[in-house]
Amino acid sequence: MRTVAMILAGGKGTRLSILTQKRAKPAVPFAGKYRIIDFTLSNCVNSGIYLVGVCTQFRPRSLHEHIGSGAPWDLNGFHRGVWILTPYLGRADSDWYQGTADAIYQNLDFIEHHRPTHVLILAGDHVYKMNYNPMLRLHTEKNADLTIAVLPVPLEEASRFGILETDEEGRVIRFEEKPIRPRSTLASMGIYVFRPEVLREVLTEDARNPESTHDFGKDIIPRMIEAYRVYAYRFSGYWVDVGTVQAYWEAHMDLLADNPPLDLHDREWVIHTRSEERPPVNIRTGAHVAHSLISDGCIIEGTVEYSVLSPGVRVKRGAVVRYSVIMTDTVIEPGAVVDRCIVDKNVVVGAEAHLGYGMDYSPNRLGDLSSGLTLVGKNAIIPPNARIGRNCIIAGDVTPEDFPDLHLPSGTTVGVIAPL
Repeated sequence: MRTVAMILAGGKGTRLSILTQKRAKPAVPFAGKYRIIDFTLSNCVNSGIYLVGVCTQFRPRSLHEHIGSGAPWDLNGFHRGVWILTPYLGRADSDWYQGTADAIYQNLDFIEHHRPTHVLILAGDHVYKMNYNPMLRLHTEKNADLTIAVLPVPLEEASRFGILETDEEGRVIRFEEKPIRPRSTLASMGIYVFRPEVLREVLTEDARNPESTHDFGKDIIPRMIEAYRVYAYRFSGYWVDVGTVQAYWEAHMDLLADNPPLDLHDREWVIHTRSEERPPVNIRTGAHVAHSLISDGCIIEGTVEYSVLSPGVRVKRGAVVRYSVIMTDTVIEPGAVVDRCIVDKNVVVGAEAHLGYGMDYSPNRLGDLSSGLTLVGKNAIIPPNARIGRNCIIAGDVTPEDFPDLHLPSGTTVGVIAPL
């Protein structure tokens, strides 16, 4: 069995607001030292799949730099590798990727060059641990043309997913992409195994259809159900699409449980990443740290509770960080408070400033925030003594001069952010 994995990593990720202003969604940092795409790449190599193509498009630079030659995932050896597949111009059949199916269609030559028996199509923006081999075995046993990984979701969330129904044998008999009134709670995980010759057939037909949006969920799968053998593979582990700010924050809070649903300490299923050399964590006299993940290079002099800190974060004396995600090399100056926030890289939170201030939960319509989370973009500088409410967005690169007032009510936005 020879499998080629294709990772779709080109989405804009606009629902992550300022976190994707300067990077692709799969390149967004996660769990301190990782990036979101690390989970999919690690699942591949841990499953023994060493031929991987990564389809990129929007803001790909940081993702390209992160993956590099693939060495952290052991994908730079003989008869193995990871290839960055960007859209290209210069031929009649090439253009920017028009959808998930079109991204694969434009790279059919790459797939067929490796002569696979199976093509595994994956999303690069989900957080989960999964051995793909049982799914590949089911695909072979059922003599399937397409196998879709699925898991049950709460009924109130079902309209966010592709929802399917199966018969007693597990064959898919109905599929609807993001239905308004779901008939089932069995959701597609965006993980597909195709028979290579069938993949070429259906993608070629789709490419010729001017009415198609060239999307697997909207176009390819619904058309295949009647004419092809399509089966479901039921997955029972932890899986989350961190496609919204709320989901991203909640997934971090999941990691802080005493028995987390996603165990990053599992030596049988290591999550690999490209790590820079940093000194050990330095927790100084008077510091207090509880229920938190602290990465290398951090210096803690204040209080950190129920939070995740990326490498090089400094929490100075008297500062408090609670229920927050703080990214690389951010500095929390003395006496500052950061409560229920997501703070991007290289931010300075001024002395005695308070982010997530007060009990007003007025929503931020521009950023679709209503649960109390406040976002701070990359390289922002928060002025000392600022009082910034909940559901606020502070765009990247802002300086103290950009703040209209030191007291910002909940739901306020400072700076320019991309529209959702």
